[in-house]
Amino acid sequence: MIIAIIGTGTLGPAIAQVFAQCEKTEKVYLCKGRETSESDGRDKIERAFEKLAAKGKLTQEEINRYLGKILVGGKEHAKDADLLIEAVAENLEVKQKLFREMDAICDSHTIFATNTSSLPIQSIGRGIRRPLVGMHFFNPAPVMKLVEVIAADDTPQDMVAQVMEIARNIGKTPVEVREAPGFVVNRILIPMINEAVGIYAEGVASAGDIDTAMKLGANQPMGPLALGDLIGLDVVLAILDVMLKETGDNRYLPQPMLKKMVREGKLGRKTGEGFYPY
Repeated sequence: MIIAIIGTGTLGPAIAQVFAQCEKTEKVYLCKGRETSESDGRDKIERAFEKLAAKGKLTQEEINRYLGKILVGGKEHAKDADLLIEAVAENLEVKQKLFREMDAICDSHTIFATNTSSLPIQSIGRGIRRPLVGMHFFNPAPVMKLVEVIAADDTPQDMVAQVMEIARNIGKTPVEVREAPGFVVNRILIPMINEAVGIYAEGVASAGDIDTAMKLGANQPMGPLALGDLIGLDVVLAILDVMLKETGDNRYLPQPMLKKMVREGKLGRKTGEGFYPY
């Protein structure tokens, strides 16, 4: 199977790594979403493989084989892909523009999938000549086992079944989801993170104590504020904005402190500062 992934930010290279490690994958094209992107993503994959090798989880021979499957470059390389996964910015207009562009480039057999974490699949696919399916990976993609496979009203069930099988082939556990704001995980998770931000802003408890309380009191492996830093506070805010717009329900209203931190560029791990320093 030939895979094309568009986007060289956080999740694109990580998804490419997952597919490269699958024996059924022939090639992985990792393509820039924007020509002005600083990284082609390959350096991130190489660093990830180096860490696995240092832990004794991969041999150099395996790394060479996996890296040999990955080709980086422009979007035109995706032409002959069997599956195209979009992993660009969580912005409806950006995603719509990309899929219209790729619809003209890719062969008719190519399955189009979006890695959106909250945007409506039907809206993202508006204006293209083929159906679209959601294939939502979670960060960090090589570690997290879940993939949400999201069907819009016009997504054929055989396409959903095919993507579910692809997810299983790469060692993931897929769950089938009908299109809805935030899908399953983020509809539950993101409001919890937002509420934790509110508790912190009110001075009820420190960030560390909030996270400790949820880890020990709710048996969560990571506290909500640390998780927000891992996801990216800009992503948390974007998902809340989408769910608020889609539902009109004020329970998705972002906490003022969350908005302030995003304005100040304190986005979590990727910027070195969020609720914790990194």
